[in-house]
Amino acid sequence: MKRLALFLLAGCLVIGWCQPVHAQVQEAEQLALDIEKLAQMKSILTEMYDGYKILTSGYNTVKSLAQGNFNLHQDFLNGLLSVSPAVKKYGKVADIITAQGTLVTEYKAAFNNFKKAQVFSSDELNYINTIFGNLFDRSVDNLDELVSIITDSKLRMSDAERLTAIDHLYDDMNDKISFLRSFSSRTGMLAGQRQKALQDNTTIQSLYGTNTK
Repeated sequence: MKRLALFLLAGCLVIGWCQPVHAQVQEAEQLALDIEKLAQMKSILTEMYDGYKILTSGYNTVKSLAQGNFNLHQDFLNGLLSVSPAVKKYGKVADIITAQGTLVTEYKAAFNNFKKAQVFSSDELNYINTIFGNLFDRSVDNLDELVSIITDSKLRMSDAERLTAIDHLYDDMNDKISFLRSFSSRTGMLAGQRQKALQDNTTIQSLYGTNTK
C-alpha cells in the first residue's frame, strides 16, 4: 500500500497533477483500512456465532437431559400410585377386615351382657359404651387407611412400604381386640362380684329378715 502511494506521488510530480492524485491515494488507503476492519469484524462475528452455537447446543442438551430426568421421575411417582396384585392379595388384608368384624361383634355382645347384669349405674354404662365406641371408631379409621393403601391412585408408596403399613394396621387391630377382651373381662369380673354381693345380701335378708346394706 505504501509503495502504491509513493508511485502515485512520483507520478504527480512528473505530470503536475499532484493534488488530485494525493487525494485518491488517501481514499485508497482509507478503503484498504475499511476492508481490513470489515474482515476483522467478520472474524469476530464468526467467533461469536460459533460460541452462540456451542452455548445453545449445551443448553439444549441440559434441557433435554433435565426433561428426560423429570419424565423418568414423574413416571416413577406415577408408578407408586399403582398397587400390585401381590399387595392386594396379601393375607393380612383379609385378616384386618375380619378382626374389625370380630371387634364389633364382641363389644356389642359384652355391652349387652353388662346392661342385662343390672349391676352398673347409667353413668357406668355410659363410660363403658364410650370405651367401646372409641375402639370402634379407631378400628374404622384403620379400615379407611387400609382401603387407601390397597387402592390405586390413592397413595404414592412402594410395595414394601404398603406391606409394612398393612403389617402395622394388622398389629394395631389385634392390639385393639386384646384391649377389648381385657377390658370386657375385668368389667365382667366386676359385674360378677356385684351380682354375688347382691345374692349374698338377698340370702342374708331371707335368713335373718333384716336389711343389710
